[in-house]
Amino acid sequence: MKSPVALSLASRSPRLDARPVNRRIGLVILATDHTTEVDFQRMVASDRIGVYVTRIPYANPVTPENLRAMQPSLTEAAALILPDETLDVVMYSCTSASVVIGDEEVAAAITAAKPGATVVTPTDASVRGLRALGAKNISVLTPYTIETSRPMAGYFAERGFAIDRFTCLGLTDDREMARIRPEEIVAFAKEAAAAESDALFISCTAVRAAVKIAEIEQAIGKPVVSSNYATAWACLRLCGDQEARPHLGRLMELPLEGERL
Repeated sequence: MKSPVALSLASRSPRLDARPVNRRIGLVILATDHTTEVDFQRMVASDRIGVYVTRIPYANPVTPENLRAMQPSLTEAAALILPDETLDVVMYSCTSASVVIGDEEVAAAITAAKPGATVVTPTDASVRGLRALGAKNISVLTPYTIETSRPMAGYFAERGFAIDRFTCLGLTDDREMARIRPEEIVAFAKEAAAAESDALFISCTAVRAAVKIAEIEQAIGKPVVSSNYATAWACLRLCGDQEARPHLGRLMELPLEGERL
């Protein structure tokens, strides 16, 4: 029988950093989301910026009623991200739900759990991104049905954008939206972009459009904003990261007007 291993306590306690990373971003994403985490790890996470995720219950199909049903869970979901610790930014990753619930209502629910955090929604980030690019007339591509897309058309119109063309792909399951092939996104984007538009907006955090922004911009000759691309840009800028990333698209070369940490 071997002798027991002698264990000893270090002579002192380790020194601790205030935080493991300088800035902390929390993501509240749908239980069915395949795309947001991947996009944020690729575009946002770094040695300086940590990305922390929680998931919120969601049931397909994508309808205004099912989207609105997530609202009561927002505060509890946000509270589960590093409990009792502060976050710099919290992003709610659902574009169509942000429309039907409302940006302010989403922010209020999340702030109840994380009062010190700046709240980002895909809709507000996309509006700010389109304005930063100088867009007034836009084309819109969504993966949703016409029923689910109609409130989004109203959202952008209310914020002063003229919509030249609005194209819907007619899908009802966000897991299928996440499986749209990237080359198909490029093809539909070319069809969706009206010649007279200043920019194209591609909706839905499930859609893998962010990886193709620069390619689509080159193909249509105008700026492109997608849901995850816009929130990644806003979160980076809010965390003080002003680095230009032209390989990701035109918006990633621009500052975010307004608040920053």
